[in-house]
Amino acid sequence: MSLSYAILSVLLSAPSSGYDLAKRFNASVEGSVGFFWNASFQQIYRELNRLEEKEWLQAESVQQENRPDKRIYTLTGLGKQQLCQWIAESEEMAPIKDELLVKLYAGYLVSPQIMVAKLEAHRQQHQQRLMIYQQIKGQECTNPQKLSNSLKFQYMTLLRGIHYETGWLAWCDEILPLLK
Repeated sequence: MSLSYAILSVLLSAPSSGYDLAKRFNASVEGSVGFFWNASFQQIYRELNRLEEKEWLQAESVQQENRPDKRIYTLTGLGKQQLCQWIAESEEMAPIKDELLVKLYAGYLVSPQIMVAKLEAHRQQHQQRLMIYQQIKGQECTNPQKLSNSLKFQYMTLLRGIHYETGWLAWCDEILPLLK
């Protein structure tokens, strides 16, 4: 997937400045696309320029006091059409690309304590992420059937995150005894 479609997807909910858009790609921002897609400020600003050239979005300059002008980006009809076409396309299963798994694969070269420490550190991070997802679910998704159509789809991505983290923790709990 290209960053273009992630940006267009985020702009569906509301026009945004490049800065505000970049914040939505940060996993520390609740309810953001950053939980499953990340990008740097530089990547986002470069892509915004490309998307504007393609006329998939338009920008409006807004003057600010004591600050440089900012540009507010809005999805165009053409951008929405391109996003719809992309959604309808088939996709390949995403390959796993995980540095920890590569290290674990060759982990027999180091003491088991090193790998246990790594897995426990990662386990803690996944547990924290799961807690964040569950907190979001508890606050905003108490009755999924009553959510607006767009929020139902965001809820589905939240559920995927919960299942991912739960599965990761179960896997970790299963393999840690093999190293102890």
